[in-house]
Amino acid sequence: MTDLTTPIPYRAEPDWQAVAAIPIVECDEPLHPLSLSRTLRVYPAYARMGVCHAMAECHSRSAVFERLLQVAKSLPAGLHLVVLDAWRPFAVQQYLYDSLYDALKEYYPAADEAHLEHLTRQFVSPPNSSRGNPSPHLTGGAVDVTLCDDDGHWLDMGTAFDEASPRSASAHFEGPDGEAAGQQVRANRRTLYNAMLAQGFSNLPSEWWHYDYGDQLWAWHQGEPQALYGPVQLQTLDSLWRQQLEQQLGLNGR
Repeated sequence: MTDLTTPIPYRAEPDWQAVAAIPIVECDEPLHPLSLSRTLRVYPAYARMGVCHAMAECHSRSAVFERLLQVAKSLPAGLHLVVLDAWRPFAVQQYLYDSLYDALKEYYPAADEAHLEHLTRQFVSPPNSSRGNPSPHLTGGAVDVTLCDDDGHWLDMGTAFDEASPRSASAHFEGPDGEAAGQQVRANRRTLYNAMLAQGFSNLPSEWWHYDYGDQLWAWHQGEPQALYGPVQLQTLDSLWRQQLEQQLGLNGR
């Protein structure tokens, strides 16, 4: 049985060059809509915020979905796993990156471009849909999650979702600030962290809400030689029709 009270260890920021160099052997798992499950709570945060092109549904790869179900079932009675975001369209990734970069540029007017990119990357990956190094959320392997109670009250995690501050680091409240914030915040983060890692997810150290499975970031954290997921798209009706016609033509041509 997983100990959900184990302290969260401090981890350094990923070596992004090493992450990008990990080969991807695409396993072709489909994207799965998460709101079909009665076990998960799904709250598409960016759609609710009115972000342009944000989806009103959260999708993840099928193996990620199955692991999220196991996380939800492992939580103590009265607690529920809430999915805030998963697979992300490229346009949303671009918007999030540009918005945070512009905000940081205004807040740190003396910072050069390299420093601003470093600060932005702590919370939003540069938008990239390439097969060799896609943004984690474009693969369907990255998820943003939190916890709520039976009545739908958010558990206090010490910061808001997507708060771009040092306090958002997963292990932040393991330090001196943990006592100031109260033991409950630290306990809530530990519960989420330990439940997610027990099901094979890895955590981005700068974000208590961000977890990965199957993508390059997961492979780097887990010491895996390759990633399972590259960039993926939701299947459109047009592409479905074309696929079906190609199959029919192939059968007819035999």
